[in-house]
Amino acid sequence: MGRITLDKVAKRFGEVEVIPPLDLTIEDGEFVVFVGPSGCGKSTLLRLIAGLEDVSGGEIRIDGQNATEMPPAKRGLAMVFQSYALYPHMTVRKNIAFPLKMAGMPEEEQKRRIDNAAKILNLTDYIDRRPGQLSGGQRQRVAIGRAIVREPAAFLFDEPLSNLDAALRVGMRLEITELHSRLKTTMIYVTHDQVEAMTMADKIVVLRAGHIEQVGSPLELYRTPRNVFVAGFIGSPKMNLIEGGEAGKHGCKTIGIRPEHISVSPTEGMWKGRVGVSEHLGSDTFFYVHETGLREDMTVRVSGEVEMKSGDTVYLTPDMDKLHRFDDAGLRLS
Repeated sequence: MGRITLDKVAKRFGEVEVIPPLDLTIEDGEFVVFVGPSGCGKSTLLRLIAGLEDVSGGEIRIDGQNATEMPPAKRGLAMVFQSYALYPHMTVRKNIAFPLKMAGMPEEEQKRRIDNAAKILNLTDYIDRRPGQLSGGQRQRVAIGRAIVREPAAFLFDEPLSNLDAALRVGMRLEITELHSRLKTTMIYVTHDQVEAMTMADKIVVLRAGHIEQVGSPLELYRTPRNVFVAGFIGSPKMNLIEGGEAGKHGCKTIGIRPEHISVSPTEGMWKGRVGVSEHLGSDTFFYVHETGLREDMTVRVSGEVEMKSGDTVYLTPDMDKLHRFDDAGLRLS
């Protein structure tokens, strides 16, 4: 079991409150991603759950048991850090075995767990190599294997892919998602990369300055962001947010429209503008349109290859059924 409940949990460093009291429930078996900009408190919140930081207020419960004052080793959680923290002089087997050996587990049970983890992570052929003989992705898998053998109530991942190049990040992202599908164990994953959040999570927790801005499935956050911050943070490219006279026409302070919900024409449309940079990605083309008469430049996403160059005049028309409206406080109206 791996149900984790935070009840009015807060964290202060001296007089500075980095996490005001918050409530959050993570159900057994969920893959939950904490996401937000740098300094939003996501790693601090993870460390509070792990017991690596003391809470300043509130209560943490793991499977109904109060774990607020419980030391990390007693919480039944396994953490995977950004740095692999492997012992360079030890083989893969010995690195994975280390927490079991420290716990005094019988060697026969150690072998069973290590062989099982190596099979799950496709490390069997590398079990007798040392970390220096492995790629970055393989080293990260060893670090995950060291967590798997503990058979924890939940896995805690603190930006585990940040040290990998783009191709390896995509591969490891898929591997961790597949691992969750096989193990059915609760996973909490911290990242600043909202693409990772959107592709991996059952449930996303969006944080800003220690506050939870919204909790929901990736599609819920994408389709119905609760406020302007979530609207602008979730989605790549991000949502176009427009203030001023154009928003006033729709009875609100801010309107939002996603880049893929804008049609482009060379002859007619609602907003006339000039193409700046265009990015051709094969399956999609992104346009950055200036001089629209709006306060903000516009980002447009079009399927396939579209021939437009810098300086071309274009007309943009939003899909009115896909328009997002926000009030003076930045909260969603519709």
